Amino acid sequence: MRSENNYAFRRELLTVHESSLRNAERIPADGECWLSDGARILIPAEACEVICVAAADFSDFLSVSMNLSSSVVTEGKGDITVRLAKDAGVDLGEFAAYKGFRIETDKDGIVITAHDDRGAQQALFYIEDLMTFAGAPCLAFGTIEKRAMYTPQMVHSAYDMDVFPDEYLARIAHEGRDAILVFTSGINKTPAGDLDFNDLIRRSARYGIDVYAYSYMKSGMNPEEAGAEEYYDELYGKLFRECPGLKGVTLVGESVGFPTKDPNAAAPGETAIDGIPTGKVHSGFYPCYDYPIWLNLLKKVIRKHKPDADIVFWTYNFTWRTEEERVKLIKSLPTDISLLVTFERFELLNVGSSKLMSQDYSLAFVGPSKIFASEAKAAKECGIRLYAMTNTAGKTWDFGTAPYEPMPYQWIRRYEAMREAQKEWGLSGIMECHHYGMYPSFISKLAKHAFLVPAEPYEEVLEKILASKYGKENVAAVDSALRDFSEAITHLTPTKDDEHGALRVGPTHPLSIFFPVRIPCDKDAHFGNRIWYRHVYTTGGWQSPHSLRVRDEMASMQTMVDYMEAGLAKLRAVPTPNAELVRLIGLGQFISNTVKTCVASKKIYILDSRMRATGDPEELLSICDEIEAVVRENRKVTEDTIPLVERDSSLGYEPSMHYMTDKWHLEWKLRHTDYVLNTELREMREAVATHLK
Repeated sequence: MRSENNYAFRRELLTVHESSLRNAERIPADGECWLSDGARILIPAEACEVICVAAADFSDFLSVSMNLSSSVVTEGKGDITVRLAKDAGVDLGEFAAYKGFRIETDKDGIVITAHDDRGAQQALFYIEDLMTFAGAPCLAFGTIEKRAMYTPQMVHSAYDMDVFPDEYLARIAHEGRDAILVFTSGINKTPAGDLDFNDLIRRSARYGIDVYAYSYMKSGMNPEEAGAEEYYDELYGKLFRECPGLKGVTLVGESVGFPTKDPNAAAPGETAIDGIPTGKVHSGFYPCYDYPIWLNLLKKVIRKHKPDADIVFWTYNFTWRTEEERVKLIKSLPTDISLLVTFERFELLNVGSSKLMSQDYSLAFVGPSKIFASEAKAAKECGIRLYAMTNTAGKTWDFGTAPYEPMPYQWIRRYEAMREAQKEWGLSGIMECHHYGMYPSFISKLAKHAFLVPAEPYEEVLEKILASKYGKENVAAVDSALRDFSEAITHLTPTKDDEHGALRVGPTHPLSIFFPVRIPCDKDAHFGNRIWYRHVYTTGGWQSPHSLRVRDEMASMQTMVDYMEAGLAKLRAVPTPNAELVRLIGLGQFISNTVKTCVASKKIYILDSRMRATGDPEELLSICDEIEAVVRENRKVTEDTIPLVERDSSLGYEPSMHYMTDKWHLEWKLRHTDYVLNTELREMREAVATHLK
C-alpha cells in the first residue's frame, strides 16, 4: 500500500461504488438472469426523488463495478422494473411495511415491488450487494422478500463531526441506515459552528435518510416556572418551526439537564458548596420527578409545529441509580415518545478475582445488561416505543482511533441478543457509533443484512462478504483470524479508566511518571484532548478499587493481545493478500498495539505507585530499571505503529478529536518517551545518589 496523507480516507467515504468488481471468469449458469450492455432500469414516470436517485445510483453501480452500460427509463420494457405495490395492485403481505420489498427474478428480467420509496431504494441496493457477491451482473431466479427490522437506525458522521457530504450520505443509505444525528446547540448551530440544517435535511431526504437533532441546547428554566412554555417554545418550538423537516430530537440528561425541584438532585452549578460536594448530583444524572413534566412541555411546543416529531428520551445518565428509581421514572413518562436505553452499559463483569463495571459502549460484553432489561421491560409495560444504543454499525468506545472493530462473531452474538430483545420487549429502533461515527466496513455490511426480516444465516452472509472483499481463496484464513479477533475482544476490560485513556488514543498515550502532560490536539476538533485523560482511576463503590483490579485487567488485556497476534499471524501467512487484506492486517495490528500500550500504562501505574511509597533506596533504583524496561518496550510499539498510520489514514482519526494518533502525534510520543528516559528517570536516579552520599 502507498503512503497516505491525513484525511485521505475521506476519498473512500466518498466513493459510493468500487470499480471493476466483475469476475471475468464468471459465466452464466442455469437459473440465472444476466444483465447485458444497454440494460434498461424502468421506474414510474411519477417516481419520487428517492427512487430516481436510487435508480441512477444502480446504473452507476453497473457501470463502475460491473463494467456494464445501462440507462434509467420511464416507459417501455425494463430489464429491471421498479414499481410500488399500491400502484401495481400487489399485496406484499407481511412485507407491506416500511422499507418492505419483493424481488422477483426469471428469464424475462427482475421486477421490484416495493411498499414505499425507501423499500424500492433498498431493493436496488440489495441487488447491488448480491451482484457484488456474485462478481457479475446476475441474479438467481426466484423471489426475495425483505423488510426493515429496526427503524430508525441513527448514526453520526465518521467524515467529521456533523459533516455529511452527499456521497457519504449515499454510503450511509447503502448500509441500510435511515437516520443521521446532528449535535444541535441552536437553530443552524452545532458545537463546531454554523450548519444549514434545512440544506442537510433536503440533501439527506434524497437518499432516504431522516435527520434528528441531538440536543445540546441547555435548559435554563424549570418546566413549572412562570414563562416556561414561552422559554421552551423559543428553544425547541422555534427549532422545529424553522426546520420542519427534522424527524425528531434526542434528549440525554448530561446535555439538557434543567433546574430541577427534585430534592434528590441539584441544579447545574449547585452540586457543591464552598467546593465540598453536597451529595446531590446534577439533574442530568438523576431521574428527577419533573422530567415527565419537562418532556410534556417539550412535546407541546414541538408538536405544535411538527405533530409527528419523534421525541427520543435517553436514560444513559441514570444507569448508576437503583432499578426502583429508574423504573419509577419510566412509568411516569408520557407514552407517545421513544425511550432510548444503552444496550450493554453498567454490567458488573468478573475479571479474574475482580469485579469491574462495563462503562459507556463496549463490544467486550455482548449485552443486554440487567439495566437494559429492567428499563426495556418497564417500557413494554407502559407501551412506550423502545430504542437501543447498540453501536452495531461497527464502532464502540473500545478503540477511539480505529475506524471499526473487525470482530464479526462477537457482533453476531450482539445481533442475536438484539433479536431476542425485539421478541421480548419490542425493540424497534437503534442508535449507533455515538460520537465516533459510522465508517462503512464489512461489519456495517454484515449488520445491514442481519437487520433485515426474514433473518439470513449470519455466517453465510459473512462468508459472502469476506469473499467479495478479501478474495474467495482467502476466506478460510481470514475467517479463522477473525474468530481469533472475536475471542480477543471478550478479554478487553471496558472501564472508564481505559475508555478515556489509552484505548481512546492508542499508542500515542504517554507513559509519564511525574510530568503532567497533555497530548497536543487540533483546537478545531469538537472535543480534542478534553475527552482523553492520562489517568482516570475510578471506583464509585460499584466495582473493585483500581489498585485491586489493575493486575487482573493487565492479565486479561494481555490475553487479548495474544489472540490478536495469533489472528494477525494467520493473515500474514496468506500467500496472495489483496490491498483490502493488507488494510485489515494494519487495522488488527493497530488495535493490538493499542492494547499493548494500555497494558504498559497499567504497569507504569503500579510501578509509579511503588516508587512513591518505598523508603528503600535500592528498591527505588530497581523500580527505575523496571520502568525503563516498560517504557523502552512501548517505545518500539510506538515506532511500529508509525508505518501503519502512514499507509492507512483512517487509523488514528476520530471525528470528535480529529487526529490523535497520526505520524506527528506518534513522533511526539517518542519525544515524550525520550524525556521520561533521559530526564525523569535520570533525575530520580541522581536524587537517590544524592540521598546516599
